[in-house]
Amino acid sequence: MTSPHEDVVAVVPATRLVLSAPLDGIVHALEDVPDHVFAAGIAGPGVAIEPDRPVHGPALAHAPVAGRLVTLFAHAFAVEPSPGTTVLVHLGIDTVRLAGEGFALYAAEGEEVAQGDPVIGWDPDAVEARGLGVLSPVVALQAEPGSVELLVQPGRRVTAGTPLLAWTLAAAA
Repeated sequence: MTSPHEDVVAVVPATRLVLSAPLDGIVHALEDVPDHVFAAGIAGPGVAIEPDRPVHGPALAHAPVAGRLVTLFAHAFAVEPSPGTTVLVHLGIDTVRLAGEGFALYAAEGEEVAQGDPVIGWDPDAVEARGLGVLSPVVALQAEPGSVELLVQPGRRVTAGTPLLAWTLAAAA
């Protein structure tokens, strides 16, 4: 038996998720990141930020979007604003080798965060002194090609909280 509504197609508008800059600094193209997984867009589309060096205290990495902290390491975190949608912030390149040295956590894995909440404090100068890069990718993990729009062009300065990327999420059927 067929349904009388088989030919009805529900149209659900796509959702536009605006991701804010998690750090103060200069925006760079993701291709500039000295790591193939990020530079080639394998993890997903996004940008990178060369962080400012604060005079006093740590540089703070803030949640770029509200959601649940699904992954939290000393050097990186991922926020899930909705199931199947995850945003990664990775502080520097190869910083996993520091085993947490020079990083301070301000949140806990599994915790709900608001956009702009501080998540990690770190010292970019100390990271560079150890011979590691500080360029920090901000990535819409596994986003569909063409679904992420840059709101700030490379070379521009941003402060934490500045709208950085717009991610158009496919509507659920």
